[in-house]
Amino acid sequence: MAVRQKESAGAARAGAARPVKERLLRVATRLFARNGFEGTSVQDIVDAAGVTKGAMYHYYGSKDDLLYEVYHQLLTMQTTRLNEIVKGSGTPEERLRAAAIDVVVSSLDNLDDMIVFFRSLHMLPEDRQTAIRAERRVYHDQFKALVEEGMADGTFHTEVPADIVVHFYLSAVNQIGAWFRPGGPLTPAQVGEEYSKLLLGGLQA
Repeated sequence: MAVRQKESAGAARAGAARPVKERLLRVATRLFARNGFEGTSVQDIVDAAGVTKGAMYHYYGSKDDLLYEVYHQLLTMQTTRLNEIVKGSGTPEERLRAAAIDVVVSSLDNLDDMIVFFRSLHMLPEDRQTAIRAERRVYHDQFKALVEEGMADGTFHTEVPADIVVHFYLSAVNQIGAWFRPGGPLTPAQVGEEYSKLLLGGLQA
């Protein structure tokens, strides 16, 4: 308990300059990733953020709200970036490569969010789970559109349906958090590059 309090105090000092809402979300994400959703109390969060419970409840009505926001924020950011790639210039292959790298890099740059995302989704109320799955489907469909564009112009083969291709790739990306370690031999960009090679190599007509 003393170690956790010491860490919480240090984190509070380090993040004290951030707006309270952002600070609460960052702290909650870190604690959910480290200790699990059920293993993290509201008191743990407010202590680590250096705020009162009243301040937390001003922005978030419950731990569930914080957990939902972890998912929503990451998905919103990734979908926005994917939309820019889909609508950008370049061949279908070039844009798919950019998208394939981006989903890896953005996931690893937000590793705690990614860990929480795939460890704790089932703990959200059913309506929130449904909302998150709908957001994930929007991302999936945008990614699939790039694959289908390349299939339509003959760049990619059509032996495997685009939907299966995207499910396979994004499922592989979701597992990176199980082995990737910041400061290890590969950077997020290098991992993204290697993963994109696997995807595009498997699609070549």
